[in-house]
Order: sequence, then C-alpha cells, then structure tokens
Amino acid sequence: MKKLRSQAWFGRRDKNGFLYRSWMKNQGWPHDLFQEKPVIGICNTWSELTPCNAHFRELADFVKRGVWEAGGFPLEFPVMSLGESVLRPTAMLFRNLASMDVEESVRSNPIDGVVLLMGCDKTCPSLLMGAASCDLPTIGLSGGPMLSGKFRGCDLGSGTGVWQMSEQVRSGEMKWEDFFQAESCMHRSKGHCMTMGTASTMASMVEALGMSLPGNAAIPAVDARRNTLAQMTGRRIVEMVKEDLCMSRVLSREAFENAIRANAAIGGSTNAVIHLIALAARVGVPLCLDDFDRLGEGMPCLVDIQPSGQHLMEDFFYAGGLPAVLRELGEGGALHRDVLTVNGRSIWENVAEAPCWNREVIHPFQKPFKPNAGIAVLRGNLAPNGAVIKLSAASPHLLEHRGRAVVFESIEDLHARIDDERLDVDESCVLVLKNCGPRGYPGMAEVGNMPLPPKLLRKGVKDMVRISDARMSGTAYGTVVLHVCPEAAAGGPLALVHSGDMIRLDVHKRLLQLEVEDGALRARQAMWTAPPLPKRGWERLYVQHVLQADQGADLDFLVGHSGAKVARDSH
Repeated sequence: MKKLRSQAWFGRRDKNGFLYRSWMKNQGWPHDLFQEKPVIGICNTWSELTPCNAHFRELADFVKRGVWEAGGFPLEFPVMSLGESVLRPTAMLFRNLASMDVEESVRSNPIDGVVLLMGCDKTCPSLLMGAASCDLPTIGLSGGPMLSGKFRGCDLGSGTGVWQMSEQVRSGEMKWEDFFQAESCMHRSKGHCMTMGTASTMASMVEALGMSLPGNAAIPAVDARRNTLAQMTGRRIVEMVKEDLCMSRVLSREAFENAIRANAAIGGSTNAVIHLIALAARVGVPLCLDDFDRLGEGMPCLVDIQPSGQHLMEDFFYAGGLPAVLRELGEGGALHRDVLTVNGRSIWENVAEAPCWNREVIHPFQKPFKPNAGIAVLRGNLAPNGAVIKLSAASPHLLEHRGRAVVFESIEDLHARIDDERLDVDESCVLVLKNCGPRGYPGMAEVGNMPLPPKLLRKGVKDMVRISDARMSGTAYGTVVLHVCPEAAAGGPLALVHSGDMIRLDVHKRLLQLEVEDGALRARQAMWTAPPLPKRGWERLYVQHVLQADQGADLDFLVGHSGAKVARDSH
C-alpha cells in the first residue's frame, strides 16, 4: 500500500501535525487512530428536507461498522443535499454546486477513500461528479427505494401515480378527497421513488458502471439487506485504499457503454443521458449524445416496471434486480464483460450466475418486455444539436406525427393557459414549451411532460406529442421530446416557433423538423432578444457558465479533474 494521503495531515512531527491531531482529539479519538490507518470519508447527503435521504444517518452507521471492522478510521461529513420533491425551482439547478461541495470537501480534508451516500435524483450524479474530479478510491451506496405504494388494493408508484391521478382530477374522473387520501398511501416507508424514476435509474447506473457492490440498485431501503450492503461497502472501501483502486480505473469508456445499454434494458430515465455525459467529461472519457442512440438502437427493454410497465422496484428486487438484467445483457452480447468494478472483480464475474426469480418482471433478452426501447436521439432544424425521446414510455402511434404547434413561451404561460377551455388545441396538435432549458428556467426543470388540456382529457385523449428544452421526471411517461438543443434561452431554433407552425416528428428517421422557410426563420431570429442574466449569486454564475444539455449541463470550468493534490498548509 502506498503512503496514505491522510498522513500529510496526521503523520507529521511538527507544529502543524500537533494542530491537526489535537483538534480532532476533542472528539475523543485515541492517538493510534492517526497512525497509518486509512481515513475513510463518508460523504452524507442526509437531510430532513430531502425525504428520500432522511434515513442516511442510520445507513452511515452501518458503513462505519464495516470500516472499523476492516481497520479503517471512518469520518462522516455533510454535503449539500438535493431533494427533487421539495427543492425549488429544481434540484438540477444545484447539481453542479453540490458537486463542487463534494470535490472541495474531499480534496481539502485528510481523506484516503470515500463512500458516497446517494438517494434522491441529483445527489447521485453530483456526488459521483465531485468525487471523480478528485479521483480517490471511491464507492457508491444508494439509500434504496421505498416499499411499493398501495391504494385501494392496487399498486401505486411514486410520481407515475401522481401524473395519472392529477389528470383524472383535472378531467373530473377523481375527487380531490380521494387524491389527498392517496398521498400517504403512495409514500409509506423510507427510501427514494420506487418506480424506475431518476433515483432508481441512477442507482442502477452506479451499479452498471461498476461503482457499487452488486445489488445496490434495488434492495428496498427498509430491508435489512440494505444495511448489510452498507456494512460490506464500509469493509470494501478500506481494501480499495490498500489496492489504490481509484475511480478512473473503474469509469472506463466500456463501463459507460454498459451503463447506456443497461439504461435501455431497465426502461431508465432520460435524465441519465445528461448525468452520464457530465460524469464522463469529469474523468476525460469521450461520451456524446449520439452514443446513446448508437448503443441503444435496437436494445430491448427487459424490465416491466413503471412508468414503462406495471411493476415497482420492490418487485424488481425480488425478481433478481440489476444483476439479473446485466446477466441477460451479457448473454445477449450487449455487455463488456471484462470491465473492472469496485469489488475488484469484473462485472461479468459479479453477475454470471445471477438468478432471475420472476420472468413477468425481468424478461429474457430474446423475449423482451418491449423491443427497440432505448432512448432515441432526434435531430433536424428544430434540434440541430439533438433532442431525446424515451421510446419505452411513448405511444407507438405518435412516433410518426405531423401537427400544428401550440406554443407556450414559459412555464408561467403554460400554467396560465393550459386549462383554459378557449385554448385553440385538438389532439393532433403538438404542445411546445420554451425557455425551460439549463439557462432558461434556469436549471432545466422537470416540466417537459406538460399536462394535457382538460377538454381533451374529457374526450379520452391520453397522450399528445410534447416538445421542450426541459427535462421530465423519470417517473413520467408519454410521447415527450426533451432536451432540445440549443435551448430557447440560448437562441436555439425552439425560440423561433410560433403557434400555428407545422412540426414533423419521425422517430424512426430520427427527425424533428419545423416546417417553416429558412428566410422566415432568419427574420424571426433577427427579432429575438436574449433573456437578461439573473442579478446575483449562484443563479447568475450558473447561467453564465452552464453547458447545454447535449454536453451534460455541467459548468464549463468544472469539466475535467485536477486530482486529489493535498492543499497548502494554512498554518
């Protein structure tokens, strides 16, 4: 084992060594803990304002057990916690800020290895991104999904059930009293969303990338086996420090390709596209939007889970979880088998014997739940730098469609007019939402799955083509085109769409086209003015430096990494 990084603080025989050790000893630590024991930082996103992560104090205690057992010295530290369910205007606005918190906390402290405690959507990519920029031995641990929601004898899925029931309320099919009653029925245990939303998707991506121990994605938060996994994670990180197994050795190009294919196989969130591109850029792995189309083209969806199917994460776990899916991919020739994982074994060694206990939940590769269900990348004069659509959640009959645009200039405009009975819209129209991208919202909120007009809901319309520069929750569904690049607030073609314009969508040809003459578009472009910058603070810095969605929406000055060089002494 090479010299421990923490010894640059605790191993010194001088005034500064005295200061580093002495102040730490006010917590009661004995002197021998500072002598050549790996210091393991437990990066904790616990917060009572982040419901998905509210059990992380307990989870951290199990990690500490494992670290102590393996001969390490565990020290827990907090970083900014991001809860999509409560935080306004969107947790995505703060993903890059939280990644900076992680990066600087790790780099500036006496830490030899890191355990990342991740739960709600953006805590996962932000922690991975920040840690990747330091490149120490690092292992991820998710908090686990909630138990299945239960309402009047039926399963109720996080987010997905909200979208369904809110439309029923708006159409008059459901009473407000019933809607309120469902709240406590949907979320009835610790954990993150139990649909294949972004939290479950990113937990699966951590496992598919090889950045966690096998089984991380699906063990329910309240299952004792989640605590066991935490303890084993604590043990393993100490060994990783001894082996000098850093993140850059795990996060290879092949690991990202495995994750992309796994995302298609589980019917994962479109948000994974942005997060994986941003993470790859932090470690210098070339990854672009077209990789998702190329690697996902023809990939089947194997998992019958909401929002693409009917089951929930608890069912997914009982059926075999992500190891069973990765085994199917490996046997189907869609997995790089030799990729290294944090347990020191290859990903195929981890999953080659993984069982599947329920073929109604996890289907075989040759008999998938849905064929051709990856994330498709669209281009055309409306999205020259790309847009995405989640095929497994879209309506097949709308994948080739031509319709009249009904344009909303902002989220406020949408809210003001979508329920108006006088809105000039029918089921063949295309709903277009502008100024909700990285700069425009700012933060690129999950508003792309626009609600349908009530007058169409009453007619039985369940889906329409919707186009925006926003994101949507991984728990959402529908024929929704997202992440249009460049965004409207950056002067992209989306900013030039007028109500009444005809838009053509052809997913099979990967086409998104605005049927307006080039000359007319140039005239509109000349009339366009950029929105003003936010006045101050993080929001201003973010808007000035955020990259577009096709580049991962990271800040331009955060791309890449600078390692874990010990900071200068302050004494």
